[in-house]
Amino acid sequence: MPALVSKVLEGSIAEDLEIMPGDEILSIDETPMMDMIDYNFLSKSDLLTLEIKKSDGEIEVIEIEKDFDEDLGIVFESAVFDRVKPCLNKCIFCFVDQQPKGLRDTLYVKDDDYRLSYLQGTYITLTNLNDNDKERIKRMHLGPFYVSVHTTNPELRVKMLRNPNAGKIMENLKWFRKNKIPFHAQIVLCPGFNDGAELERTLSDLASLKNTVLSVAIVPVGVTQFRQENLVQVDEKVAKDTIAIASKFKRVCLSDEFFLLAGEKIPPASYYGNFSQLEDGVGAIRMLIDDYKSQKLPQSLSRPVKFTFATSYAAKDAIKHIADDLCKKIKNLSIDVRPVKSEYWGQNITVAGLITSDDLIKAVSTSDCEVVVIPSVMLRPYSEDFLDGKSLDYVKTLISKPFIVINNNYSIKEFIDMLYKI
Repeated sequence: MPALVSKVLEGSIAEDLEIMPGDEILSIDETPMMDMIDYNFLSKSDLLTLEIKKSDGEIEVIEIEKDFDEDLGIVFESAVFDRVKPCLNKCIFCFVDQQPKGLRDTLYVKDDDYRLSYLQGTYITLTNLNDNDKERIKRMHLGPFYVSVHTTNPELRVKMLRNPNAGKIMENLKWFRKNKIPFHAQIVLCPGFNDGAELERTLSDLASLKNTVLSVAIVPVGVTQFRQENLVQVDEKVAKDTIAIASKFKRVCLSDEFFLLAGEKIPPASYYGNFSQLEDGVGAIRMLIDDYKSQKLPQSLSRPVKFTFATSYAAKDAIKHIADDLCKKIKNLSIDVRPVKSEYWGQNITVAGLITSDDLIKAVSTSDCEVVVIPSVMLRPYSEDFLDGKSLDYVKTLISKPFIVINNNYSIKEFIDMLYKI
């Protein structure tokens, strides 16, 4: 995809220059750009020449004088301006490969691009990292990256990723250490494959890389009803064993599901460090609970109002605790918590990000509330579309109730601020 402008920020240099959505940035200082990494580097200069192809095909060359590192105010349609590096693996636990037909097209895209890992925090396996990639990473001092390690056992990793290059993981990670390139590691735990002694080996190998490893996140494999591989879900015993193994190592954190499955309390904030793998479900519940404790609450609403909180099964206990406490402390407030059962994916899937529109409808259709509240993670980013391609308007039409979408999935502040207006 070329460097197409999707948005121009108000009051920016780009707005003054009348750069418009649909324009294409061809080069900066006669240097073509492969991605946002090049753009960010080239656009820092206080003097630069921008070559633009307007949406009507006209070519313009603009000389710009600005403060060093001042942002031009251009938002691009994609972070990569050439071809995204595709994933060449066939992982036994791959969620993309097990999806049924009929979902959004973007859900079937498998990328494994170091540039997106650096720019957006996506996970990469390093199986397609070549010498040119390494040279650029080293030359531009890129990092940190997010690496899907899973196991450091070469034979096991080849088996799990179904790629002969997968066995070079420690070779690549040692190259990271040699060149002082930090990374975050992820392990998708598959019982019977990379748990137990194999997990301990992996964590020991990662510990040998010392402070090059910024954090290690362990998450359970997702087993849907569409899964064809012979994989099993993490159960209470595996969860407890994994918690015990992880506790022997520094900077290793487990996702919330492990503690919920093991029947243990969610750890304190200190366990999660700087919450560096929050998007992987590592520390999400703790952050939400601690955020709630910091909020100042209204004493009463001007009239009785009942809300329904639609939530995932994974977060239901934390949400119920917060909802009950809110209702106890705020007069005229009533909250009905409805965990959404995943009939689409199967009962083993308990996270909000995989809830479909029809599953949500079934969960809240019998509610007598005035307003339904959902977290934004149920919707595609920057849209009101669910995973199954249906929109929030579709749900509203069938439920005949207004919906409020909470943008910050780790905070209750938006909801409380709204209560002050009632």
